[in-house]
Amino acid sequence: MFIPLHDRVLVRRIEGDDKTSGGLIIPDTAKEKPQEGEVVSVGTGARDEDGNRIAMDVKAGDRILFGKWSGTEIKLDGEDLMIMKESDILGVMA
Repeated sequence: MFIPLHDRVLVRRIEGDDKTSGGLIIPDTAKEKPQEGEVVSVGTGARDEDGNRIAMDVKAGDRILFGKWSGTEIKLDGEDLMIMKESDILGVMA
């Protein structure tokens, strides 16, 4: 188990469709990496100037959107994951 520190979030990318809306199959070399993911685990939150914890807005299981160049890719237990700051998350999908 991996628990990120401070205001960092561990994310699993959610893969998009392999076909276009017209039914054409997109080869792996032409696919862009998805910008959607599922939060696997979250840190305890950053601290403000007084040392108080700032609560995280996301939680494990949330489906999120993030910026194209966000995060650091890692391999953990054979799975490709990303670590990013909570501020790199654009929003939570309802």
